[in-house]
Amino acid sequence: MAIRTIIEPFRIKSIEAIRGTTREERQRLIEAAGYNLFLVPAEAILIDLLTDSGTSAMSTEQWAAMMRGDESYAGSSSFDRFRASVQGIFGFRHVIPTHQGRAAERILFTVMCKKGDVVPNNTHFDTTRANCEYAGAEALDLPIPEAKEPARVLPFKGNMDTARLAETIARVGAKRIPLVMLTVTNNSGGGQPVSMANIRAVKEICGWHGIPLYIDACRFAENAWFIKTREAGYAEKAPRAIAQEMFSLADGCTMSAKKDGLANIGGFLCTNDDALARQEKDLLILTEGFPTYGGLAGRDLEAIAVGLNEALEEEYLKYRIASTAFLGNHIASEGVPIMQPPGGHAIYLDARAFLPHIPPEQFPGVALAVELYLEGGIRSVEIGRLMFGEHATMDLVRLAIPRRVYTQSHIEYVVEVILDVWRRRGKIRGYEVTQQAPFLRHFTARLRPLAG
Repeated sequence: MAIRTIIEPFRIKSIEAIRGTTREERQRLIEAAGYNLFLVPAEAILIDLLTDSGTSAMSTEQWAAMMRGDESYAGSSSFDRFRASVQGIFGFRHVIPTHQGRAAERILFTVMCKKGDVVPNNTHFDTTRANCEYAGAEALDLPIPEAKEPARVLPFKGNMDTARLAETIARVGAKRIPLVMLTVTNNSGGGQPVSMANIRAVKEICGWHGIPLYIDACRFAENAWFIKTREAGYAEKAPRAIAQEMFSLADGCTMSAKKDGLANIGGFLCTNDDALARQEKDLLILTEGFPTYGGLAGRDLEAIAVGLNEALEEEYLKYRIASTAFLGNHIASEGVPIMQPPGGHAIYLDARAFLPHIPPEQFPGVALAVELYLEGGIRSVEIGRLMFGEHATMDLVRLAIPRRVYTQSHIEYVVEVILDVWRRRGKIRGYEVTQQAPFLRHFTARLRPLAG
């Protein structure tokens, strides 16, 4: 009989203790934090699913590589290894290291955008949108219509609506569109993948109008795995080869290496344009660091160089996607509404369907996220009205699973907590904002529950 259990393709060599808290303790902590889970101390979290960014467990190979980190200010050999690793997968001529993905976004939009420009994307994530708008451009989301239907099952719900892209270019003019972006996988759209056919179609439209195509590559390895397992013609191809094909269709990319780079910090910006690279490196020197370290230590460059390749290993990706799907499929089988099908890095609860008695203006995503913390010490994040304001078309709660950190029993515990909250969902109340910042308000906003 064939063995069907998919196990973690690693064994644990070092552990970090986590401690439980009582519901009374959690109630005091969340009140002190203004009901914002970003403001709760990490030591008071039992299972931290706030983000998969920078929270991965690094491998022995990564730790070993860090020991040879060359901390030279200029001309570091660690940068040479970092660049070789990036170019081996992404293929771009210029590799510009940054301390994390949002720094790459800021440099990209500062150099390429001006007031009145429009930047289409399948769906901009929070920092991408903020950096684009800070540069004076409009961040325009063009997901396919089905992306806004959480219960709808499609293999590539992260795709861009190419008809709307063509229409947008015709309406505003190519001169006002400095670049088009594709986020793979589509984080704000429920962690849904983008097909190779869609990337190719977007590139073709961009090519007709001379518009560069950039990929937000944070979760490129997971997207490659979905192409391998869901798109015709790719079943026999290795994830690495699929990733190389993806990026061969682009003119550049931004990357947070804190995701599929399996590192705790770092990112990069890539381009094939020599003139743009010069401008970007000038800005890098001004705000990040010299082009051969870009705000990172040599040891960080080494960790990323190894991690990018480990993220493309088939056994790792098979386990990674199966673990996430286990969580999503288990709670969905009990009636819990989620973004279907389960994504690669996270499960997204459909807060509007979970709490239909709470209208969007009362932040159902916040209400659900707070309740998961109170019930079981689980930290998640709202992706909806609080994060995106009037741009929000859905209210989701993301349960982002750190890479190589939690075991099957941790995931089973998360299932139990979600189901307990589901059974008493009718008693949960909405929230109102009492304090907020003008940009990225969800990081620091304070809220309070509405009277029942």
